[in-house]
Amino acid sequence: MQVAIAAAAEIKPESLVLLDLRGICSFTDRFLICSASSQRQVHAIADRIEEGLSARKARLHHREGYEEAKWILLDYGDLVIHIFDEETRAYYDLERLWRDAPRTRIIPPEA
Repeated sequence: MQVAIAAAAEIKPESLVLLDLRGICSFTDRFLICSASSQRQVHAIADRIEEGLSARKARLHHREGYEEAKWILLDYGDLVIHIFDEETRAYYDLERLWRDAPRTRIIPPEA
């Protein structure tokens, strides 16, 4: 999880939030949600996360939305990563849908 957070933070997402779904969700333990200002940045975040987790031998179960790059989903089993463009993130508002989940807003360190 820390590898995914650090990888996403390197690309400077607009917002980075971790939802703890343990006890309230049957298919995963956590969501990592971030948004970016362009499709290029959405791709870059997804690529960096995949590179970082692949180097750690994490198994990617499923990837969706890469071609369109409005909402890329990376499913690593106990961690599901959602990378949105800003408009799509606002529309689907996963934080509201999972409002009962404890959340941590991650503030990346300044470079």
